[in-house]
Amino acid sequence: MSVQEINFDGIVGPSHNYAGLSLGNIASASHKGNVSYPRAAALQGLEKMQANRALGLAQGFLLPLPRPNTALLTALGVDGTADPALTRAAWSASSMWTANAATVSPAADTADGKCHFTPANLVTMLHRGQEWQDTAAQLKIAFGNPEYFAVHDAVPASFGDEGAANHMRFCTGHGSSGVEVFVYGRPGGKFPARQHEQASRAVARLHGLRPEKTVFIEQNPDAIEAGAFHNDVVAVANERVLFTHALAFADQQAAYAEIRAKFPELEVVEVPADSVSLAEAIKTYLFNSQLVTLPDGGMELIAPLEAKIPSVERWAETAIGGNHPIRAVRFVDVRQSMANGGGPACLRLRVVTDPEFVDPRFLLDDAKAELIGNIITETWPETIEPAQIGDANLAQHVTDARMALLTALDLTKLG
Repeated sequence: MSVQEINFDGIVGPSHNYAGLSLGNIASASHKGNVSYPRAAALQGLEKMQANRALGLAQGFLLPLPRPNTALLTALGVDGTADPALTRAAWSASSMWTANAATVSPAADTADGKCHFTPANLVTMLHRGQEWQDTAAQLKIAFGNPEYFAVHDAVPASFGDEGAANHMRFCTGHGSSGVEVFVYGRPGGKFPARQHEQASRAVARLHGLRPEKTVFIEQNPDAIEAGAFHNDVVAVANERVLFTHALAFADQQAAYAEIRAKFPELEVVEVPADSVSLAEAIKTYLFNSQLVTLPDGGMELIAPLEAKIPSVERWAETAIGGNHPIRAVRFVDVRQSMANGGGPACLRLRVVTDPEFVDPRFLLDDAKAELIGNIITETWPETIEPAQIGDANLAQHVTDARMALLTALDLTKLG
């Protein structure tokens, strides 16, 4: 069995727009009302996927969800008198950020030896809370073999769950048994703490994780107030390495101690606040980078172009490369996603399994990348202006574009 980490990136949907629906997401709010470029956004994401494949990494994808979501509009009784924000929610392409699709526990960690998925309920925001049933339907096809996978329903909506964006895993190798870390927020600040502690604990129980291999940590409320609406905006883990801002957790040293008590091999790469401020970390999404293990065993940080600023470069000169755990930084252009509040790490869901167990329609190769790229180029809208949201002609265009992709991939069942 060839167990490896596969990154499943979300293909940016044809309704990609800047509606500013995400309270606490500074990038989303600051670009509200801008003209969006769905075709460019989707091609940027595809280019990132292909670049990862060129590094020797396994790459999969998840598909855009059906938009506009007419079922949501019907359920809300939306008509000409309704708040326009309700219509904009039904058009949201936010499922592109598959780090919020689900929490994933590899087979090596679970009691039954299966890889477990729990779709995130995302109940804090209307535009995201509509996603999980369609996400689950897709996961049940991509990971449909019951011998190797278990796909649960979302945690009940009383407890907000945001998926892998608030989950980290430490291990000596992707296929070995690991320690899973759940990061939650406390309510009461000006921005919502989207990940609830009880949701995290429920996911751990559903996945059959052992208490001695599970850690629960509180996110720094100051980081949430500053715009770190998910933990992956201020920290990312890969195998034995935790790459984190110094202000990521409510009690930074206690967090390290809790993880190290259950995973003694932990290596912390901490960026001090006086090197890169919390505001700079959030603005650049430095920690919303993909930290990946290359085939030769070295680690590379795949960061957004926005992180290429003097303070980050000064820090990286002494902390990256050589004998340090992270060997290099590579910058990628995902500007359309970044403008809506999602960096390279937001765009991917990490799954540790044998690719042979995955439905091959969801795995990327050169032929499939060319096919997807051609469909995006031919059918995705070039631009969407704010006033177009709700337009019947654009709705048909978006629906037809997505269906063209589903048809080409023989996945019309998801229509």
